[in-house]
This record gives sequence, C-alpha cells and structure tokens, in this order.
Amino acid sequence: MDTTHANGLTFRKMHGAGNDFVVIDSRGRGAVTTPALAKALGDRHRGVGFDQLAELRDAEDADLTLDFWNSDGSRAGACGNATRCVAWLVMRETGAQALTIRTTRGLLFARMEAGQVWVNMGAPLTDWQGVPLKAEMDTQHLPLPGDPVGVGMGNPHCVFLVEDAEAVALEALGAQVEHDPLFPERTNVEFASLIGPDHLRMRVWERGTGVTLACGSGACAVAVAASQRGLTGRRVVMDLDGGTLIADWREDGVWLTGPVADVFTATLTPEFLSQL
Repeated sequence: MDTTHANGLTFRKMHGAGNDFVVIDSRGRGAVTTPALAKALGDRHRGVGFDQLAELRDAEDADLTLDFWNSDGSRAGACGNATRCVAWLVMRETGAQALTIRTTRGLLFARMEAGQVWVNMGAPLTDWQGVPLKAEMDTQHLPLPGDPVGVGMGNPHCVFLVEDAEAVALEALGAQVEHDPLFPERTNVEFASLIGPDHLRMRVWERGTGVTLACGSGACAVAVAASQRGLTGRRVVMDLDGGTLIADWREDGVWLTGPVADVFTATLTPEFLSQL
C-alpha cells in the first residue's frame, strides 16, 4: 500500500437528482484514483457504491481539474451532475460565484445563477467523429431500430425519442445498445418522451455503470436531440427517476442545472486500501 494512505483516504458522498458520486479531493497532492480503486469503491456491497467517481486535482489554467471514473473502473469523459456538485462544493468553500474547471471534455464553466449552480457542458458534438461512431453516417438518424440520435457531450450518447419512456425495457435495451458495434467507445443510452411543452420524461443507461437515476451529460444530449427533431425548444425540463434537471442549449454551449446533495464525509481504512 502507498504510504500516503497509511491513515486511510477521505472522501465525500454526494448526489445530483439521485445520480450519486464519490468525490476525492487530491488538490495539493498527486492523483490517487486507479482502475482498481475505482472498481473497489464502486462495489455497492463491498465498497461504497457510486455511479461515478470524481477526483479534484490542481490545474494551472483553471480553478481545478476534474477526473471522472465509472463504477467498473473505466474512465468517463464527462459527468454533468458530478461537475455541478463539485462546483457547488468549491463555491461554498471559496465564496466564488464562478469557476473554470479543466476536464478531458475541455474547459468547463460554472456559475451561480439565482441560487442554483449552472455548468456549461460545452457545445454538442453532432458529427459522426465527435459522437464518436465507427463510420461516417447521419447522426440525426442512426441505423438502429427506433431511429435514435447520436450526440457527443464528452461522452457518447444514443438518444431514443419514444412515445412512452416508462414502457421501455431499459436494462435489456440499454445493455444491448451500449455495446453495439456502431459505438467504438460504447455509449450512454437515453429514452425520452414528451409530457408537456418543453418537458420530457427521461430514463438513462450509462456505459460502465448501468441504469442510473439521472445523468447530466445525458440530459444535455436529450435536450439537443429533442430540439433538433423539433420536439422541444432549446431549454428543456427533464423528469428523471431521481429528480428534475434543466438543460438550456445556448449559443456558447449546453448549460445544466438541478439539485445538489452533500450526503456525508468518510475515510477508507488502510485495511481496505491494502487489498487493492
């Protein structure tokens, strides 16, 4: 075991609309998360359990860097709800009303608006290479049953606009589409149906995790797909299994907001860490 963990490793548990995270603050030291640690922590029976893990690191060109991991130990390119939660933490800690955050998605911007933290998740990637897909094709009409839309938001997304999202066999279809050869990096899978003007019911399967109660980058992708299809405008309210998110596709990117919950702080034991 690394001697830096001789006294254990402290983390926070947070969630945004039921999309839950382990947050590790590694500012002032090197990154500590490995695939083995992420997988062990992500085990809801033998570890802590999370949809994604977010690790804070120092940044030279931003207020902080964020790295994301899935519960199977793989890396995630973006996580909107975790970004919102971490931005809320840092704003509370520093009193800042705006932050810049370095991610593999690029430089993201967060700001406080009317008591809510909004994060700009960047411009949607709507070309086949940006999603990415295995070959050149029309991302507005992917060649899969159900005529889904492909959108890149730092993670690949496959969005199905359906009559009734509640009636979808989410676990079976989500697992199947995630691993479809069309997606060289696998994909998140969303199903959404219109329940009112600019108001959608959304359910989500996340790559590397499975069914989750909410997904921030997925909500952004759904808002883009629904707007492109003429189903909604560019500001969309989405009811997910864990709560309500709002995505607003503005000229400078897709902005996301929703609830934030800081649940607890705890320390992993040296004994747990020594088994990794």
